[in-house]
Formats: sequence, structure tokens, C-alpha cells
Amino acid sequence: MEPILKVENLKQHFKINRKFTVKAVDGISFSIYPGETYGLVGESGSGKSTTGRSIIRLYEPTAGKVLFKGKDISKKMDKETKHLLHTKMQMIFQDPMACLNPRRKVMDIIAEGLDIHHMYTSKKDREEKVYEMLELVGLSREHATRYPHQFSGGQRQRIGIARALIMHPDLIIADEAISALDVSIQAQVVNLMKAIQNKLNTSILFIAHDLSMVKYISDRIGVLHLGHLVETGTTEEIFHNPIHPYTKSLLSAIPSPNPVVERNKKTFMYEYEKSGIDYTKGTQQHIGGSHYVLATDEELQKWMSH
Repeated sequence: MEPILKVENLKQHFKINRKFTVKAVDGISFSIYPGETYGLVGESGSGKSTTGRSIIRLYEPTAGKVLFKGKDISKKMDKETKHLLHTKMQMIFQDPMACLNPRRKVMDIIAEGLDIHHMYTSKKDREEKVYEMLELVGLSREHATRYPHQFSGGQRQRIGIARALIMHPDLIIADEAISALDVSIQAQVVNLMKAIQNKLNTSILFIAHDLSMVKYISDRIGVLHLGHLVETGTTEEIFHNPIHPYTKSLLSAIPSPNPVVERNKKTFMYEYEKSGIDYTKGTQQHIGGSHYVLATDEELQKWMSH
């Protein structure tokens, strides 16, 4: 099977001044296959949101290659490729309020993509498409005439999802799409995304800082730290056999629902500056299956023996 998205050695550097450049993303590679969810995890400043934005071309990538449905979208694009990118790849943002125009009714917010790309035949057709999306995300058609401020956070996020889905995208980038929501609502929104994915076979790049939610939704996971992918693998591989100390520290921070386990748990601290590890010296080492770790040979031996 061909990947729907292929990222090869992507770099995104921001020049701050003459002397100083921030290497937000520093040469990462991964692929996403049709109908799968790839979880990109890392703390604030790890470069995960930058990665999403470079892929969808909100930023111009510094270097590397991004292939979407076989087309290179990292360089200057022709009209056809631009159209493919703008219709078949959509983004859901963290703060639904910030990207929903408060002066527009929900009907017009959701139909935005249809309007830009003239993807309806009549006013009636446009309305029907919006109603269909509202139903898909668990809202009702009465909601179409309301304004964003009349909704709760979880409902607004559903509107954001409907707005992305109306284009029938092949890939959705969910950038911290649930982290602003209440924990009880997070599960609802994630369940909704999973249900829609099963129905429409959409691929999702799910960007988050919280491993527990990523575990629940992702088929494969990439752990990002300081602009480097330090470990990648299936959800199973990452959770049952974490190799990199950074991955271990993230996993040890997840609270256990069992108080006895929680009390006897060893937390695993990791500080890059003190660890003596240099990400630029490591290579992607194959552990087995689809499991890779960024390490030098010595580091890998050390971590495997622990």
C-alpha cells in the first residue's frame, strides 16, 4: 500500500536574528497510510505543531520533501497540486473559538470550503451538505442558524470537525484538537473522530502532548523531542517496549488508575542537557517490526540492557 503522506527529512528553521536560528523541526521522516491514525507526541516546543503546519503549507519548509498522494507539496506547486492540497488535506485547530468567525452563522462557517472551491450546485445543495455534516458530528440542523458563542467547547470542536470534513479530505491534521477541552468531553470528541474515520476511511495526523489520548486513537506513534523523532512504532510497540529514555519519561508520567500501582511506580526523569545524548549524532535504529529509535550504537546497547 502506498502512503497517503510521506515526509522525508523535513526541516523547519526560523531565523530569529543574524546569529540565532531556531531549529523547530530538524530532519524528520515518517509516513501515514490510508485510513490510519498517526499520533505525533511531544511536549511544548518539541516541534509537533510546526510539523503539522509545514505539511499543510502554512509555513514554507526549510528543507526536505513532503509527498501527499504522490504529489510533492513542499516546493512551488502548480494549480492542480494546490487544489489537491487545499481540498484533500484539512486541519482542525486547538482552539475552536479562535478559528470560528464569531459574526458568521454555523451554516456559513461549515460551508466555507464549499464556497471557496465552488463545490455545490445550488443553495439547496449547499444547505443539504451542511446538514449532512452536522448530523455526522452529532449536532442537529437547527444548530446551523446559530453563532459560535452559543455553543460549548465540545460542540465548537464538532463544528470545526464538520468544517474540515465537508471537503471529504483524505487527510486531517488534528493539531492539539482536544487539549483545550474538558477531559470528559475529550473522549467524546476522540470517539467521534474514530467513528467518522471508520465510516469515511480518512487518515488522521493526531498531534498531542498527552500520550494517554494518543494511545487510544493512534495506530502508530512518533515521539518528537526538540525537533527530532526519537522513537516511532505501533502503539503496541511504543507502550510495551519503550526504548528511548525520553519515551520512558513520557510513559512514566501517565497516572495509573490503580492506586497501589500508582504508589509503587517509579517515575522516570529525563533531561536532555544532562543526559549526554546528542540527537544529531544518532541514526534511526531498527528494533523490530515498525519500531525505530534515534540512537548511536552505544546508546542503543545501553538502553536495551536496562
